[in-house]
Amino acid sequence: MDRIRIENLSKDYITTNHLTVKAVKEANLTVKKGEVVVIIGPSGSGKSTLLRSVNKLEHPTGGKIFIDEDEVTDVRVDLRKIREEVGMVFQSFNLFPHLSVMENITLAPIKVKKKSKAEAEREATDLLKLVGLEEKAQVFPPQLSGGQQQRVAIARALAMNPKVMLFDEPTSALDPEMIKEVLDVMLKLAKSGMTMLLVTHEMGFAKAAADKVVFMDEGRIVEVGTPDQMFTNPKNERTKLFLEHIL
Repeated sequence: MDRIRIENLSKDYITTNHLTVKAVKEANLTVKKGEVVVIIGPSGSGKSTLLRSVNKLEHPTGGKIFIDEDEVTDVRVDLRKIREEVGMVFQSFNLFPHLSVMENITLAPIKVKKKSKAEAEREATDLLKLVGLEEKAQVFPPQLSGGQQQRVAIARALAMNPKVMLFDEPTSALDPEMIKEVLDVMLKLAKSGMTMLLVTHEMGFAKAAADKVVFMDEGRIVEVGTPDQMFTNPKNERTKLFLEHIL
């Protein structure tokens, strides 16, 4: 079953000089239920634009996106419902600094899903155990390291019980020693059967966790394959050149 289906997606930007920049060009991609798909490629290749289009943080110029059978790109779609079902973790943590870790995680389930405070806190405690931060429930975000804040951000996204998790370079703002703790949580999530679509430069994670690796360049999906095929025997010359520079 396709959990995400992207059909002929395109996204154009108009620059201040009135020039058209084609950020994504006729991209086609499917992510099956429980599948982990990693998007790689050079900066400016359209990776984040494609990812952010899935929950309509970017409004595509053309094409269609489906979550299960719901068309995200339909103008009549209930965007709030779509975003409840699609969790997203960004480069920046976006936690509320004046709320405790527990309050950050329970805010949306209580306000949006109308859960009781007791139920939301019980579920948040389980999520904090999952990300290894159960002892930090009453701490405020500025008192946490970057890696800890990103793990709280993952728990907060999971608190809405999403069908899909999107990650947009979740470790790029972290110090090197904090990257592993976040990747370990993501690896645990991948092994649990969560459907995941992520943009990352962490090739070790892609090799360990991905079912499919997607290489993008200049707005196009150039090649899709298993980690083994992509990293040991890529078919496209542009893919080979990119991987030679980073591996």
